[in-house]
Amino acid sequence: MKLIQFGAGNIGRSFVGQIFARAGYEVVFVDIDETIVNLLNEHHRYPVEVRDRVCETIWVEGVRAVNGRDSKAVAQELANGDCAATAVGPAALRFLYPVIAEAIQLRVELTDRPLDIILCENLRNAASIVRDGVRQHLPEGFIMESVLGFVETSIGKMVPIITEEQRRANPLAVYAEAYNTLICDRRGFKGPIPEVPQLDPKENMAAYVDRKLFIHNLGHAVTAYRGFLADPNMRFIWEAVERPEVRKAALGAMVESAAALVCEYPGEFTHESHREHIEDLLSRFANQALGDTIYRVGRDLRRKLSPEDRLIGALRLDMKQGVEAWHTIEGIAAALCFRATDETGNLLPGDRDLLERCAQCGLQSVLKDVAGLDSRDPEDDRVLSEIAAIHAKLKDAAGAA
Repeated sequence: MKLIQFGAGNIGRSFVGQIFARAGYEVVFVDIDETIVNLLNEHHRYPVEVRDRVCETIWVEGVRAVNGRDSKAVAQELANGDCAATAVGPAALRFLYPVIAEAIQLRVELTDRPLDIILCENLRNAASIVRDGVRQHLPEGFIMESVLGFVETSIGKMVPIITEEQRRANPLAVYAEAYNTLICDRRGFKGPIPEVPQLDPKENMAAYVDRKLFIHNLGHAVTAYRGFLADPNMRFIWEAVERPEVRKAALGAMVESAAALVCEYPGEFTHESHREHIEDLLSRFANQALGDTIYRVGRDLRRKLSPEDRLIGALRLDMKQGVEAWHTIEGIAAALCFRATDETGNLLPGDRDLLERCAQCGLQSVLKDVAGLDSRDPEDDRVLSEIAAIHAKLKDAAGAA
């Protein structure tokens, strides 16, 4: 059995590659990082450093890699593989479409087995987006639906940034928490679901994608933003969640989303199941051994403030379901105060640009462009006013401190 894993980064190696390799699959990574590709082909294994209540090193064996720029080699691997997965980030998915299209045309000449592609991306509607992208590279009349499955997932595993010191010590090592459950869309598979114990197929995948974004990702982001405001020198997420005022803010936003999700997906979730889920997440956020940073969790403001992502998407769902969204609105305001830096003392360039534009053009202009909140809409105008008022208070409080 063979899995072709697009992306040999943190999620690809620490999560997807790990669980498939331990289930007996040969894992073939596809990446454009020549150093990683060459090292994987030299050693055929790599360590996953588990940082949790119990710390351990897991060796992932029997792996190899193909350079993603060699489209012929990648297409050949896909043509005779058992399944594939992606963990490349939403912005890079478009680079995979041509080679997937090339591979499936080659594959239908070799076998009648469908190819399922497990999409391990934090992206709503990932299956339809990738399906449409691949279709554009197929000849007219090619029937894709019976031979290609696109399987959405909910990625709950938390993986911190690897420091330069760690990278120099062992470029193949990855660090992660112990959590290894991969929630996936049962209906997305065209072939048999892989016999991998950590796969958790669901019938209503949209509900779990939204739960991940609007509870897990939202709560994580609010923890980072409020943690930075509590102490700009604070480095780790576990430090933030230990602050009562930060924990209260994150919990409040998560509870708002939980209430809206129960209304949006009746019968799928209960208030009790959400309560347990939120408590588990807060416990995982507090994992000191993981060493996850406020910078990593909060960075990339343009993406995290985009219309369907964790902050604005959660707000829209709350508004749709009539849920009071005070903590979520506060989280959005806090995001626009976020200036955490990496280990070299630098803001993410895109975040610096967004914050500079916010200072020059005003909060409402930025939120209209980035978040899709439009003051011409009465509900949006009300929310924009609330965000602006809270943002001013947060800035004043931070300045006074």
